[in-house]
Amino acid sequence: MSRKPWDLAFSAEPEEVAALRRVMRLHLGLWGLHEVTDEAQLCVSELVSNVIAHVGNGTPATLAVSMNGTYLRIEVHDPDTRALPTLMAADSDSEGGRGMALVDAVADRWGVQLRPDRKVTWCELATGLTAPHGHLGGLSVSRAEALLGLYAGTQLPGDSQEGRLSSTIAEEAVIDVVTDLLHWLRAHGCDSDEIIDRAQRHFDAQTERTP
Repeated sequence: MSRKPWDLAFSAEPEEVAALRRVMRLHLGLWGLHEVTDEAQLCVSELVSNVIAHVGNGTPATLAVSMNGTYLRIEVHDPDTRALPTLMAADSDSEGGRGMALVDAVADRWGVQLRPDRKVTWCELATGLTAPHGHLGGLSVSRAEALLGLYAGTQLPGDSQEGRLSSTIAEEAVIDVVTDLLHWLRAHGCDSDEIIDRAQRHFDAQTERTP
């Protein structure tokens, strides 16, 4: 699965926060990273709110999202290199710094980079991926990808930038696999409907156990 970096310029205003959260949810859905959507949306909210509160309402800013290895990296760029984010203790009476405390609580790491023309406040979330271009799902998904790679006559997804299965090729390979299995069941006198029902029950039981 290709997860190309993307960025979006916006004006740091309260009404923009909800829109940026929706954009984040959409992209993470396309990337197959539903498990970290809530944490990512929270980080976007707090990083943008930090710009609004400490740099200024209406500040031109940029949201940039990418993969850093198997971590999801979220960056918010703003033009003020003086107003640095602060992290306050949880029991502090001060309202300032509470947003970064939330980011610190949900993110695996965060920091600030100062560049000549801007400040970059970033955080990273662990995704559970075993490879940057891989899929969540563990051994079952890995075995399926290996089988689909044989049927499609191409490299497995995630092995390299070139030769990965496109969604269309993968779907056609799945159809071929299922069709061949149905032929095999018929040739051996098996009840294909009953076996498909059992497979569906097995799949449902496994997904219910998945956190």
